[in-house]
Amino acid sequence: MTTSPQQLIQGFQRFREQHFAHKDSMFQQLVEHGQTPKTLVVACCDSRVDPALVLDCAPGDLFVIRNVANLVPPSEQRAGHHGTTAAIEYGVCNLAVEHIIVLGHAHCGGINTLVQDSGVSNADSFIGDWMHLVESARLSVIADMPSASLAEQVRACEQRAILVSLRNLMTFQWVRERVENGTLTLHGWYFDIEQGQLLGYNTSAGLFESL
Repeated sequence: MTTSPQQLIQGFQRFREQHFAHKDSMFQQLVEHGQTPKTLVVACCDSRVDPALVLDCAPGDLFVIRNVANLVPPSEQRAGHHGTTAAIEYGVCNLAVEHIIVLGHAHCGGINTLVQDSGVSNADSFIGDWMHLVESARLSVIADMPSASLAEQVRACEQRAILVSLRNLMTFQWVRERVENGTLTLHGWYFDIEQGQLLGYNTSAGLFESL
C-alpha cells in the first residue's frame, strides 16, 4: 500500500470536514479544556500497530509514546536525550495518568532482528544500542527454549521484553511511589496481529492470557 503526501493532505481535508465543522466539536472541547487522558500507552512505531486504532479510542483518550519495539529504558542518573523517559515523566507527573500499558505485538521487526542475529550485532547502530535494553529477554528465551523454532523464540522474546519494560518503569521513583500508593497501575499487553487477539500479562499465573 502506497500513501503519497497528496493523499495524506486529502485525508486531512476529510478529517477537518468531519471534526471541525461545528464549534462544539470534540477537538474544540479538547482545545478549551486541555487533554486529560487516564491511560499512557508505550507502543511500537510499527505502522501496523496504531494504539488508538487497535483499541478503538478517540482523540484525547490515550497519551501515546511510540518507539522501536515499545521499550522503556531504566532510570539513568545522567543528562542526555531521553525522549521516551521524558514523555513518561510528563504523562505520570503532569497529566497524572492512572494506567500505563506497555503494548507489545507479534512480528516485531526489532525483536526479530535481536533474536535472529543472536544479540546486538552492530554496536555503532542506534537501533542496536536501543535493542540492547532487552538483551536479557533474549538470553532468557535462549536458555529456556534452546530447541524452539525461531518463530517461537521471537514470540517469547516479544512478550518477555514487555516484562523488562515493566520492571524498568519501576526504577523511576515517581512511578514506583504512585504504584505503591495505588494511584497508578502498570499493565503488560501483547497484540497478536496474526490472530487478532489481545493478551495481558497475569502476574499471579506468570503468563500472558487472552483479555
